[in-house]
Amino acid sequence: MTAAHALQSARAVGIFVRIDGDDLELRAPAQPPQEVLELLSLHKADILRLLRPTNDGWSSEDWQVFFDERAAILEFDGCLPRAEAEARAYACCLTEWINRNPTPSPPGRCQACGGGEPPYDPLLPFGTDTIGHAWVHRACWTAWYRAREAEAIAALASMGIR
Repeated sequence: MTAAHALQSARAVGIFVRIDGDDLELRAPAQPPQEVLELLSLHKADILRLLRPTNDGWSSEDWQVFFDERAAILEFDGCLPRAEAEARAYACCLTEWINRNPTPSPPGRCQACGGGEPPYDPLLPFGTDTIGHAWVHRACWTAWYRAREAEAIAALASMGIR
C-alpha cells in the first residue's frame, strides 16, 4: 500500500487529513478504524510529501480536486460515461501539469537536441509562461513532448492520479 492509498482509505471513512507543521492533523466525525490510523502512521512521511505544495504550488490534494472536478463536469454536464470522463480528466491533468511545470530554455538552442537554428527547421517556442519558453525544432517536438508527458505521468502517479 502507498501513501496515496492510505489517504484514499482515510477519505473513504470520513477522515479529513491536513498538514500541521511536520505532523498530520486528522478530523473525523467519529472514531476512525484503527487499521486506517495505522496506515496513516506508517505512511506519514510520504503523506506529508504528497500534501505539501510542489514547485508548481499545488499539493497532491489540489491535483486530486482538479481531477475530480473535471471528471464530474465531463460526466454530469458532458453526459459522458464515468470511465470516459475520467480519461478526459486525466488528459486535462497532463496538460495542466506540463503548463504549470515549464522547462524554459535560452533562445537559439533546441531544448530537445541542443542544436541551433538552421534555416530549414526554425526553433519554435512552446509555452506562454512569463519565465520563458522552451525552444524546440519542429522535427524534435514530438519526442520532446513525449518526454514531458512522461514526466507528467510520473508526477501525477506519485500523487495517486492515474
